[in-house]
Amino acid sequence: MLRAVSTSFGTARAASTAAKRNLPNIVLVDAVRTPFVVSGTVFKDLMAVDLQKEAIKALVEKTNLPYDKLDHIICGTVIQECKTSNIAREAALLAGIPDNIPAHTVTLACISSNVAITQGMGMLATGNANAIIAGGVELLSDVPIRYNRKARKAMLGMNKAKDVGSKLKIGGEIAKNLLSPELPAVAEFSTGETMGHSGDRLAAAFNVSRREQDEFAIRSHTLASEAAKNGKFTDIIPVFLDGKKPKTIKEDNGIRVSTIEKLSTLKPAFVKPHGTVTAANASYLTDGASAALIMTEEYALANGFKPKAYLRDYLYVAQVGSIYFDFQDPKDQLLLSPAYVIPKLLDKAGLGLKDVDVFEIHEAFAGQVLANLNAMDSDYFCKDHMKRAGKFGRVPMDKLNLWGGSLSIGHPFGATGVRLAAHSAHRLKEEKGQYAVIAACAAGGHGVGMLLEAYGK
Repeated sequence: MLRAVSTSFGTARAASTAAKRNLPNIVLVDAVRTPFVVSGTVFKDLMAVDLQKEAIKALVEKTNLPYDKLDHIICGTVIQECKTSNIAREAALLAGIPDNIPAHTVTLACISSNVAITQGMGMLATGNANAIIAGGVELLSDVPIRYNRKARKAMLGMNKAKDVGSKLKIGGEIAKNLLSPELPAVAEFSTGETMGHSGDRLAAAFNVSRREQDEFAIRSHTLASEAAKNGKFTDIIPVFLDGKKPKTIKEDNGIRVSTIEKLSTLKPAFVKPHGTVTAANASYLTDGASAALIMTEEYALANGFKPKAYLRDYLYVAQVGSIYFDFQDPKDQLLLSPAYVIPKLLDKAGLGLKDVDVFEIHEAFAGQVLANLNAMDSDYFCKDHMKRAGKFGRVPMDKLNLWGGSLSIGHPFGATGVRLAAHSAHRLKEEKGQYAVIAACAAGGHGVGMLLEAYGK
């Protein structure tokens, strides 16, 4: 879905493609998020639906969006609460959205709210909607913990037991298994491996040292701290918590600037004793929600909205590429999707690295980000794995995540995509840039790339 319009050769070619498809320009009007907070802290007594409700409600208020101008709501989430399986609908109703506005929920691991945005873009591009709220949420302070399968099977069989003996036998089976619950696993179902192990192996494969990872983590926290102090995080909306001690949460609480000396004392978190991924150079479990208002440009302007950026294009990758004949292994290359998707996305748009002013790459692990940068700058990797003529090039650090990233701000799985889009749009305006690229990895070897253009450039 290519909608780029520019005077440059590459984007002029993209504009020609868009014209042939007769696609409308799609814009990001605005976006909000709750504070992203460490799980088990200030949001621990809430449900995920409460946070998503706050984000939707605040977005409607911030944009002065009349309900009769809203067509659909899409929200992403990963670890679902069974009581609110269609969390988009439940949150919308709690936020006061009229019940005649449809809402549905999507999930694709850490890029779930990217999926919400791009599904919305598809609806807008095909004329099935004019205005959509796309968001996402995660609350990892409270996750579903199930009885194990033997206990569940016995419980379901209790209703069929017809005599006391059968009931006692089933009751004994339940009792035997009560203390062996099934805990949610942050691991790949297909490989049984956690992302932390994959991140550690990836860092080693691309020669990313422990010190480099720690320095990148310090960079992330330092930049996020400076951005927060300088009022950059205008996407944050306050969340009021009632109770015995009412309070209003107004800021992220996981940003902690440290020193290389302190970080170097931490032990490996996954591969022991010689791994390089630690609690400090990995993203932490986070609670938070986000929401964005996207429209066709024509509809936005006709109804008095001022867009922040164009949503020009997007691309998803997985373990097997398409016409580029690349192969991304879902185990050994689980977190390498930014290296695959950024070159393909820019090729598709007729752009190069130098044309991009802002990069926002999701920071699952410091080593993962640095490994992806090394991969794109590697002749061997680009030739052998991506079938390119040579290395793609290195993303400049002075354009990358200048307001911090998921390592510092936090990473509520279902909400991060909207945060990346909001920060990209705001940075484009502040830094007077034209193009921004978002890239993020996700479970299963998936990844997404998105291209934004500053509005009014």
